[in-house]
Order: sequence, then C-alpha cells, then structure tokens
Amino acid sequence: MSNPAEMVKRFLDAWNETDAEARRAAVSGLWAEDGRYVDPLVSVEGQDALCEVMGAAQQQVPGHVFRLLDGVDAHHNVARFRWEVLPAGGGDPFAIGYDVAVTEDDGRIGSVVGFLDKAPASL
Repeated sequence: MSNPAEMVKRFLDAWNETDAEARRAAVSGLWAEDGRYVDPLVSVEGQDALCEVMGAAQQQVPGHVFRLLDGVDAHHNVARFRWEVLPAGGGDPFAIGYDVAVTEDDGRIGSVVGFLDKAPASL
C-alpha cells in the first residue's frame, strides 16, 4: 500500500458519491473485482454489490456525508481508520465506525471489515 491516507480518502469519496455512474467508476478503480465488504449490517462481495450498498446508504440518510476521524494507521497492506456519517452542513453524527481495509498486490482493496461504534436504534 503506497499511500494509505489517499486510499482511505478515495474509499470515503466513493461512499459520498451521489452519481451512480461516477460511484461505479470510483469503486472500479479502487476495489478488486471480487472485493468484499462486511460490517454488522451487511456482507457483500463484488463491485456491483458494493455500489448497491453505497447507494442504499445514501438513500437511507440523504444529505449526510462520510468523514474521516482521527487519521489512518497502516502497515504492510492493512489500514485501519475511524469514520463518521453526519449532515453535510455539520451537526451530530448519525453513525460512527471503524474499518480495517486490506489491499491486494495491485493496490486495490480486497476486503474491508467494519465495526459500528455508534448506530441509530432503527438500524
């Protein structure tokens, strides 16, 4: 992993991308074809499924954005980072989480395992 902070920025940017085609292009450039994403709410494999999850998250909390908390801690091909989802204009976070990303030899994300530190009761 040559630049973990840049990889995480691109990861969060993909979650924030509201245009489906642009989101698909972002995911395609960042994730392995069979990349896997797992958190307490979802477990998906493949770029198409990941794009669907990202789109569904945006529909669930329109006007909210994912933002990096703290920083990125990384070694070898593994990065961990905390994030929050909050209204685009600021305010209290809707959700807070912690992800661990593992990249493949080509630098693309092969898997992400996420944990939720704060989630709304309705989830």
